[in-house]
Amino acid sequence: MDTIIRKTLLYKTAVEYGDYTANHVLGCAHGCNFPCYAFNMAKRFGNVKTYSEWIKPRLVANALDLLDKELPKLAGKIESIHLCFTTDPFMDEYPEVQDMSIKMIHRINHYHIPVVVLTKGTLPYELSQTFKGNQFGITLVSLSEQFRKVYEPFSSTYNQRIEALEKLHNTGCQTWVSIEPFPTPNIGDTPIEDILHRVAFVDKIVFGRLHYNKKVGEYKGYQNFYNETARKVIEFCQASHKKCHIKHGTYIQDGQIIDIDF
Repeated sequence: MDTIIRKTLLYKTAVEYGDYTANHVLGCAHGCNFPCYAFNMAKRFGNVKTYSEWIKPRLVANALDLLDKELPKLAGKIESIHLCFTTDPFMDEYPEVQDMSIKMIHRINHYHIPVVVLTKGTLPYELSQTFKGNQFGITLVSLSEQFRKVYEPFSSTYNQRIEALEKLHNTGCQTWVSIEPFPTPNIGDTPIEDILHRVAFVDKIVFGRLHYNKKVGEYKGYQNFYNETARKVIEFCQASHKKCHIKHGTYIQDGQIIDIDF
């Protein structure tokens, strides 16, 4: 696997439900086509030139050295570290990425800092042996494998993701699901109720709309669709006593953005 060297690793994220983050890979083998915001930003800043380059990830070879340098300085400021916002920490076809991710989690936990993981890959069972304050999550916006092959072509199957997450949950790990970017019915047709039922075991649900795709605007009443879907997620979480976060800009009524976090 090709590698790169970076000067820094940890940074404060602007993502609304995040604190600090570490992206120890450039690129992502999952090749999502929603489109992928991370890919577009990488192209914009000249880090990659093409999609084919993006889906051949390069590992940050000095990631652990950077953690050893940065964690002692930042430990008092950090509430949690997210893996990852511009790549994926558990790509099935890249054991080097998985190995580095697990080593980083242990290194971060040594400073009593919890790690929040999000993946479209398969979470390894050995994560159950890490700090119980960690949170392990998957992205799940459909249950249709036909949809996945178009929009998340090289990711783990939905069943693989769910089953691995549930195994961790059953060991006492904190688990969550990101239902984002959720497509309008003209793009994907899995009812939100089906997804919620399938991941009813998790501790937290994040829900957000699909952006940057012109097909969303082609769906008549798309904002009403997102409002109604968000309400269903909120009601489900309230009834089952789960944490809930509705992404900013997803739920809009009378021209007002309604933020939900409980």
